[in-house]
Amino acid sequence: MYAQFFGTFLLSHNVVTKDQLLNALSKKSSQHMKLGTLAIMKGYMTASEVDNVIISQTHNDCRFGDLAVREGYLTQEQVDELVKTQYPDFLLLGQTLVEEGYINNAQLETLITDYESENEITDLDYCNEKQDDLDRILANFFHTTDVAADEYNASYMRLLFNDLTRFIGDDFTPLCFNPCKEYPVNYCVSQTIHGDLSAKVYLDMPETTCISFASRYVNEEFTEFDEYVQASLEDFLNLHNGLYNVNISNTLGKELTLEAPEVVSDELIDLSDSSYLLQIMYPFGIKEMIMIFINRKLIFESQK
Repeated sequence: MYAQFFGTFLLSHNVVTKDQLLNALSKKSSQHMKLGTLAIMKGYMTASEVDNVIISQTHNDCRFGDLAVREGYLTQEQVDELVKTQYPDFLLLGQTLVEEGYINNAQLETLITDYESENEITDLDYCNEKQDDLDRILANFFHTTDVAADEYNASYMRLLFNDLTRFIGDDFTPLCFNPCKEYPVNYCVSQTIHGDLSAKVYLDMPETTCISFASRYVNEEFTEFDEYVQASLEDFLNLHNGLYNVNISNTLGKELTLEAPEVVSDELIDLSDSSYLLQIMYPFGIKEMIMIFINRKLIFESQK
Protein backbone atom coordinates (compact mmCIF):
# COMPACT_ATOMS: atom_id res chain seq x y z
CA MET A 1 0.00 0.00 0.00
CA TYR A 2 3.04 2.30 0.29
CA ALA A 3 3.15 2.76 -3.49
CA GLN A 4 -0.57 3.58 -3.85
CA PHE A 5 -0.46 6.31 -1.22
CA PHE A 6 2.93 7.53 -2.39
CA GLY A 7 1.09 8.46 -5.59
CA THR A 8 -1.50 10.28 -3.46
CA PHE A 9 1.33 12.13 -1.70
CA LEU A 10 2.94 13.17 -5.00
CA LEU A 11 -0.34 14.52 -6.38
CA SER A 12 -1.28 16.38 -3.20
CA HIS A 13 2.11 18.12 -3.23
CA ASN A 14 1.87 18.93 -6.96
CA VAL A 15 5.02 16.98 -7.75
CA VAL A 16 3.44 15.22 -10.77
CA THR A 17 0.22 15.54 -12.76
CA LYS A 18 -2.48 12.87 -12.97
CA ASP A 19 -1.45 12.02 -16.53
CA GLN A 20 2.20 11.63 -15.51
CA LEU A 21 1.25 9.40 -12.60
CA LEU A 22 -1.05 7.31 -14.82
CA ASN A 23 1.76 6.79 -17.29
CA ALA A 24 4.17 5.79 -14.53
CA LEU A 25 1.63 3.39 -13.00
CA SER A 26 1.08 1.71 -16.38
CA LYS A 27 4.80 1.23 -16.92
CA LYS A 28 5.32 0.06 -13.33
CA SER A 29 2.66 -2.60 -13.76
CA SER A 30 4.52 -4.08 -16.72
CA GLN A 31 7.65 -4.45 -14.57
CA HIS A 32 5.98 -5.92 -11.50
CA MET A 33 5.93 -9.70 -11.14
CA LYS A 34 3.42 -11.31 -8.82
CA LEU A 35 4.48 -13.77 -6.13
CA GLY A 36 2.60 -16.66 -7.78
CA THR A 37 4.40 -16.09 -11.08
CA LEU A 38 7.76 -16.05 -9.31
CA ALA A 39 6.86 -19.28 -7.48
CA ILE A 40 6.11 -20.99 -10.82
CA MET A 41 9.35 -19.71 -12.36
CA LYS A 42 11.31 -21.02 -9.37
CA GLY A 43 9.60 -24.41 -9.59
CA TYR A 44 8.15 -24.07 -6.12
CA MET A 45 4.51 -24.24 -7.29
CA THR A 46 2.58 -25.45 -10.30
CA ALA A 47 0.16 -23.24 -12.22
CA SER A 48 -2.80 -25.18 -10.82
CA GLU A 49 -1.53 -24.68 -7.26
CA VAL A 50 -1.21 -20.94 -7.88
CA ASP A 51 -4.77 -20.90 -9.24
CA ASN A 52 -5.98 -22.75 -6.13
CA VAL A 53 -4.46 -20.09 -3.87
CA ILE A 54 -6.00 -17.29 -5.94
CA ILE A 55 -9.41 -18.97 -5.65
CA SER A 56 -8.86 -19.37 -1.91
CA GLN A 57 -8.27 -15.61 -1.66
CA THR A 58 -11.89 -15.06 -2.70
CA HIS A 59 -12.91 -16.64 0.63
CA ASN A 60 -10.07 -15.44 2.86
CA ASP A 61 -8.70 -11.97 3.55
CA CYS A 62 -5.09 -13.20 3.33
CA ARG A 63 -2.00 -12.48 1.29
CA PHE A 64 -0.96 -14.95 -1.39
CA GLY A 65 2.16 -16.06 0.50
CA ASP A 66 0.30 -16.65 3.77
CA LEU A 67 -2.31 -18.81 2.04
CA ALA A 68 0.32 -20.73 0.07
CA VAL A 69 2.05 -21.64 3.34
CA ARG A 70 -1.27 -22.55 4.99
CA GLU A 71 -2.15 -24.84 2.05
CA GLY A 72 1.27 -26.48 2.17
CA TYR A 73 2.40 -25.30 -1.27
CA LEU A 74 5.27 -23.15 0.04
CA THR A 75 7.39 -22.95 3.16
CA GLN A 76 7.79 -19.65 4.98
CA GLU A 77 11.43 -19.63 3.93
CA GLN A 78 10.42 -19.89 0.27
CA VAL A 79 7.91 -17.05 0.67
CA ASP A 80 10.57 -14.86 2.27
CA GLU A 81 12.93 -15.63 -0.60
CA LEU A 82 10.30 -14.77 -3.22
CA VAL A 83 9.33 -11.54 -1.48
CA LYS A 84 12.95 -10.41 -1.48
CA THR A 85 13.12 -11.18 -5.21
CA GLN A 86 10.20 -8.83 -5.89
CA TYR A 87 11.22 -5.23 -6.48
CA PRO A 88 9.20 -3.22 -3.92
CA ASP A 89 6.27 -1.41 -5.58
CA PHE A 90 6.97 1.73 -3.59
CA LEU A 91 10.50 2.09 -4.93
CA LEU A 92 9.55 0.79 -8.39
CA LEU A 93 7.07 3.67 -8.79
CA GLY A 94 9.77 6.17 -7.81
CA GLN A 95 12.23 4.58 -10.22
CA THR A 96 9.67 4.76 -13.04
CA LEU A 97 9.00 8.46 -12.35
CA VAL A 98 12.75 9.12 -12.59
CA GLU A 99 13.11 7.10 -15.80
CA GLU A 100 10.24 9.05 -17.38
CA GLY A 101 11.97 12.31 -16.48
CA TYR A 102 9.20 13.58 -14.19
CA ILE A 103 11.58 13.87 -11.22
CA ASN A 104 15.30 13.29 -10.67
CA ASN A 105 17.05 11.02 -8.17
CA ALA A 106 17.77 13.86 -5.75
CA GLN A 107 14.10 14.81 -5.72
CA LEU A 108 13.08 11.18 -5.24
CA GLU A 109 15.36 10.86 -2.22
CA THR A 110 13.85 13.97 -0.63
CA LEU A 111 10.29 12.93 -1.48
CA ILE A 112 10.75 9.48 0.08
CA THR A 113 12.07 11.09 3.28
CA ASP A 114 9.17 13.57 3.37
CA TYR A 115 6.63 10.80 2.70
CA GLU A 116 8.05 8.68 5.51
CA SER A 117 8.03 11.64 7.89
CA GLU A 118 4.51 12.80 7.02
CA ASN A 119 3.07 9.31 7.58
CA GLU A 120 5.44 8.28 10.41
CA ILE A 121 6.54 5.21 8.48
CA THR A 122 8.89 3.23 10.71
CA ASP A 123 9.59 0.17 8.55
CA LEU A 124 12.30 0.81 5.98
CA ASP A 125 11.91 -2.71 4.59
CA TYR A 126 9.40 -1.84 1.88
CA CYS A 127 8.87 -5.51 0.99
CA ASN A 128 7.23 -6.06 4.39
CA GLU A 129 4.75 -3.30 5.15
CA LYS A 130 3.81 -2.91 8.81
CA GLN A 131 0.13 -2.74 9.71
CA ASP A 132 0.74 0.15 12.14
CA ASP A 133 2.34 2.16 9.33
CA LEU A 134 -0.55 1.38 6.98
CA ASP A 135 -3.09 2.39 9.63
CA ARG A 136 -1.36 5.77 10.03
CA ILE A 137 -1.33 6.29 6.26
CA LEU A 138 -5.08 5.58 6.11
CA ALA A 139 -5.73 7.83 9.12
CA ASN A 140 -3.86 10.67 7.42
CA PHE A 141 -5.81 10.16 4.21
CA PHE A 142 -9.15 10.31 6.06
CA HIS A 143 -7.98 12.95 8.53
CA THR A 144 -10.91 15.33 7.92
CA THR A 145 -13.44 12.67 9.00
CA ASP A 146 -13.91 10.07 11.72
CA VAL A 147 -13.71 7.17 9.25
CA ALA A 148 -10.38 5.82 10.49
CA ALA A 149 -11.55 6.04 14.13
CA ASP A 150 -14.61 3.84 13.53
CA GLU A 151 -13.52 0.20 13.40
CA TYR A 152 -16.43 -0.77 11.13
CA ASN A 153 -15.43 1.87 8.61
CA ALA A 154 -11.69 1.40 9.00
CA SER A 155 -12.04 -2.35 8.47
CA TYR A 156 -14.10 -1.79 5.34
CA MET A 157 -11.56 0.63 3.87
CA ARG A 158 -8.55 -1.58 4.63
CA LEU A 159 -10.27 -4.54 3.00
CA LEU A 160 -11.37 -2.46 0.02
CA PHE A 161 -7.81 -1.44 -0.83
CA ASN A 162 -6.63 -5.02 -0.31
CA ASP A 163 -9.36 -6.44 -2.56
CA LEU A 164 -8.68 -3.88 -5.28
CA THR A 165 -5.02 -4.90 -5.17
CA ARG A 166 -5.75 -8.63 -5.24
CA PHE A 167 -8.57 -8.80 -7.76
CA ILE A 168 -8.30 -5.70 -9.98
CA GLY A 169 -4.67 -4.58 -9.77
CA ASP A 170 -2.30 -2.57 -7.60
CA ASP A 171 -1.89 0.26 -10.13
CA PHE A 172 -4.36 2.60 -8.44
CA THR A 173 -4.06 5.84 -6.52
CA PRO A 174 -6.54 7.15 -3.93
CA LEU A 175 -7.10 10.80 -4.88
CA CYS A 176 -9.41 12.52 -2.43
CA PHE A 177 -12.15 12.11 0.14
CA ASN A 178 -14.83 14.82 0.05
CA PRO A 179 -18.42 15.38 1.24
CA CYS A 180 -21.11 14.44 -1.28
CA LYS A 181 -24.89 14.99 -1.10
CA GLU A 182 -26.03 13.53 -4.41
CA TYR A 183 -24.57 11.44 -7.18
CA PRO A 184 -25.56 10.96 -10.86
CA VAL A 185 -25.70 7.27 -11.80
CA ASN A 186 -23.89 5.72 -14.77
CA TYR A 187 -24.21 1.92 -14.62
CA CYS A 188 -24.77 0.99 -11.01
CA VAL A 189 -25.23 -2.12 -8.90
CA SER A 190 -25.92 -2.02 -5.18
CA GLN A 191 -25.97 -4.34 -2.20
CA THR A 192 -27.52 -3.95 1.24
CA ILE A 193 -25.88 -5.15 4.46
CA HIS A 194 -28.07 -5.95 7.49
CA GLY A 195 -27.30 -6.84 11.08
CA ASP A 196 -25.22 -5.07 13.72
CA LEU A 197 -24.14 -2.74 10.92
CA SER A 198 -26.68 -1.35 8.45
CA ALA A 199 -25.13 -0.26 5.17
CA LYS A 200 -25.75 -0.04 1.46
CA VAL A 201 -23.00 -0.24 -1.11
CA TYR A 202 -23.16 0.99 -4.71
CA LEU A 203 -20.76 0.08 -7.48
CA ASP A 204 -21.14 2.50 -10.37
CA MET A 205 -19.08 3.38 -13.45
CA PRO A 206 -19.46 4.21 -17.16
CA GLU A 207 -19.84 1.26 -19.49
CA THR A 208 -16.31 1.56 -20.94
CA THR A 209 -14.83 1.46 -17.45
CA CYS A 210 -17.09 -1.46 -16.54
CA ILE A 211 -15.55 -3.42 -19.42
CA SER A 212 -11.98 -2.75 -18.22
CA PHE A 213 -12.87 -3.43 -14.59
CA ALA A 214 -14.59 -6.73 -15.42
CA SER A 215 -11.78 -7.82 -17.76
CA ARG A 216 -9.27 -7.49 -14.96
CA TYR A 217 -11.53 -9.10 -12.39
CA VAL A 218 -12.18 -12.33 -14.33
CA ASN A 219 -8.87 -12.23 -16.24
CA GLU A 220 -10.73 -12.36 -19.54
CA GLU A 221 -10.79 -9.73 -22.28
CA PHE A 222 -14.26 -8.24 -22.71
CA THR A 223 -14.87 -5.97 -25.70
CA GLU A 224 -18.47 -4.94 -25.15
CA PHE A 225 -20.78 -4.08 -22.31
CA ASP A 226 -22.98 -7.15 -21.86
CA GLU A 227 -24.54 -9.35 -19.19
CA TYR A 228 -21.17 -10.99 -18.44
CA VAL A 229 -19.61 -7.62 -17.62
CA GLN A 230 -22.62 -6.72 -15.51
CA ALA A 231 -22.43 -10.03 -13.65
CA SER A 232 -18.72 -9.48 -12.98
CA LEU A 233 -19.43 -6.17 -11.24
CA GLU A 234 -22.11 -7.78 -9.10
CA ASP A 235 -19.78 -10.65 -8.24
CA PHE A 236 -16.95 -8.32 -7.18
CA LEU A 237 -19.29 -6.33 -4.96
CA ASN A 238 -20.68 -9.52 -3.41
CA LEU A 239 -17.18 -10.97 -2.95
CA HIS A 240 -15.84 -7.87 -1.24
CA ASN A 241 -18.82 -7.44 1.08
CA GLY A 242 -18.80 -11.15 1.87
CA LEU A 243 -15.16 -10.98 2.96
CA TYR A 244 -16.01 -7.88 5.01
CA ASN A 245 -18.76 -9.79 6.80
CA VAL A 246 -16.34 -12.61 7.62
CA ASN A 247 -13.79 -10.12 8.97
CA ILE A 248 -16.35 -8.33 11.15
CA SER A 249 -17.57 -11.64 12.53
CA ASN A 250 -14.03 -12.86 13.28
CA THR A 251 -12.62 -9.62 14.72
CA LEU A 252 -15.61 -7.91 16.35
CA GLY A 253 -18.00 -10.81 16.88
CA LYS A 254 -20.75 -9.05 14.92
CA GLU A 255 -23.09 -10.91 12.59
CA LEU A 256 -24.03 -9.39 9.23
CA THR A 257 -26.13 -10.64 6.31
CA LEU A 258 -26.15 -9.60 2.65
CA GLU A 259 -28.98 -9.11 0.22
CA ALA A 260 -28.36 -10.11 -3.39
CA PRO A 261 -26.80 -7.37 -5.55
CA GLU A 262 -29.26 -5.46 -7.73
CA VAL A 263 -29.13 -2.94 -10.55
CA VAL A 264 -29.93 0.67 -9.57
CA SER A 265 -32.43 2.29 -11.93
CA ASP A 266 -32.44 5.81 -10.43
CA GLU A 267 -30.61 8.49 -12.40
CA LEU A 268 -29.61 10.42 -9.28
CA ILE A 269 -28.85 9.08 -5.79
CA ASP A 270 -29.71 11.46 -2.92
CA LEU A 271 -27.24 11.18 -0.06
CA SER A 272 -27.23 12.27 3.56
CA ASP A 273 -25.27 15.18 5.05
CA SER A 274 -22.69 12.67 6.34
CA SER A 275 -21.89 11.29 2.88
CA TYR A 276 -18.42 11.35 1.37
CA LEU A 277 -16.87 10.81 -2.03
CA LEU A 278 -13.69 8.74 -2.24
CA GLN A 279 -12.00 9.08 -5.61
CA ILE A 280 -9.64 6.35 -6.78
CA MET A 281 -7.73 6.50 -10.05
CA TYR A 282 -6.96 3.47 -12.21
CA PRO A 283 -5.22 3.68 -15.61
CA PHE A 284 -8.12 2.17 -17.53
CA GLY A 285 -7.16 4.32 -20.48
CA ILE A 286 -7.16 7.46 -18.29
CA LYS A 287 -10.25 6.73 -16.28
CA GLU A 288 -10.98 7.45 -12.67
CA MET A 289 -12.48 5.14 -10.16
CA ILE A 290 -14.58 6.77 -7.50
CA MET A 291 -16.01 5.43 -4.29
CA ILE A 292 -18.55 7.34 -2.28
CA PHE A 293 -18.52 6.67 1.44
CA ILE A 294 -21.77 7.53 3.18
CA ASN A 295 -21.35 7.31 6.92
CA ARG A 296 -22.35 3.65 7.13
CA LYS A 297 -23.28 3.52 3.48
CA LEU A 298 -20.76 3.10 0.72
CA ILE A 299 -21.05 3.97 -2.93
CA PHE A 300 -18.40 2.73 -5.27
CA GLU A 301 -18.19 4.14 -8.79
CA SER A 302 -15.93 5.11 -11.62
CA GLN A 303 -16.02 7.82 -14.26
CA LYS A 304 -13.84 9.58 -16.82
